[in-house]
Amino acid sequence: MSSYRSRLDIIADMLDVISENGRAKKTHIMYRANLSYKLLTKYLNHVLVACLVRSERKERCYVLTSKGEEFLEIYRNYARHHKFVEKRLQEVNSRRKTLEDLLGLKGV
Repeated sequence: MSSYRSRLDIIADMLDVISENGRAKKTHIMYRANLSYKLLTKYLNHVLVACLVRSERKERCYVLTSKGEEFLEIYRNYARHHKFVEKRLQEVNSRRKTLEDLLGLKGV
């Protein structure tokens, strides 16, 4: 399995960080979600526009909205199913490779 994170994975990681304590500052999100400042800025803009989080200017932090909580719940369900399907696909591909090897179809 690759270490590549999709946009959904990155956003979910950010929202998880915010949900841990109910709020989080930019630097906390950046470090805990393992993002560069450039990516943090890009994705913070996305989640703000999508109303998944709101900015509390006085405290200079971000808070998860109810829509953000809904996103996380749906994402977690999606991630479980995705992992299951990915594992099954790897098994199927392994069986296909075995069949091709038995037929001597390497490089054909």
